[in-house]
Amino acid sequence: MSFKKALFLVGSFACLLGASVAMASEGTGGGDAYASLGAALAIGLAAFGGSLGQGKTAAAALEGIARNPAAAGKVFVPMIIGLALIESLVIYAFVIAFVKIKI
Repeated sequence: MSFKKALFLVGSFACLLGASVAMASEGTGGGDAYASLGAALAIGLAAFGGSLGQGKTAAAALEGIARNPAAAGKVFVPMIIGLALIESLVIYAFVIAFVKIKI
């Protein structure tokens, strides 16, 4: 099994688990445990995806600078903006996860 297939299966399972937690009713017992599990999964997946995105962004920017050192100034600012946007998505998932469990 290739890495992409394994990642797809794990991601699909996490989405299915997250959907069942999100659609759970408020009145049932044990809701705090599922909310905590959902928050942990949300933060973990967001951090994993964000780190992959940041790694690819930095690698592409450094490769571009290595091929054309004169373009370093033109590549640097968009790279920083891209990294900030990726990180904001991770922080957004962090905030939503904790708002969901109402800490």
